[in-house]
Amino acid sequence: MATEKKPPITCHILDTTLGRPASSIPVLLTLQNPHSSLSSSSLTWTATTNADGRVTSWAPSSPFSADGLEEVFKRDGDQKYSLTFDTEGYFGERGVKTFFPEVVVGFVVRAEGKGEHYHVPVLLGPFGYTTYRGS
Repeated sequence: MATEKKPPITCHILDTTLGRPASSIPVLLTLQNPHSSLSSSSLTWTATTNADGRVTSWAPSSPFSADGLEEVFKRDGDQKYSLTFDTEGYFGERGVKTFFPEVVVGFVVRAEGKGEHYHVPVLLGPFGYTTYRGS
C-alpha cells in the first residue's frame, strides 16, 4: 500500500468535552506574507478535518495558491501562517453555543526550519482551547 506524502503543515483537533477527535471542522490555512511578485494578498488553502480530527492535505482556495503549499513552503525567508478553525459550526451541529466562534492559531516558519514538518494540535472545548507545536 502506498503512503501519501504529508504536507509540510498539518493539524489535529481533539474535542476535550467528548474525549475524541473533532471531525468535519473546516480549516483555513493562510500565508500572511507571501512575498510573491504575483500578488501582495495572502495565500490560502482549505481542508476539513477527517474522522480522526486531522488535516492531511490542503486544497488551494485563492488564485495565487495554485502552486500548492509544498512549493510555496520552499520559498526563501521566514513565513507567517495562521490556521483558522470554524468552531461555531462544529459545536452548533450539536446545539452547543461556543464562546469562540473560531479559533485562530498564528505561527512562524523560520527560514532555517524549512526542512522540518509543522504539526499544530488543538485541544478544543466550547469555552477554551490550547495548542502547541506537535511532532
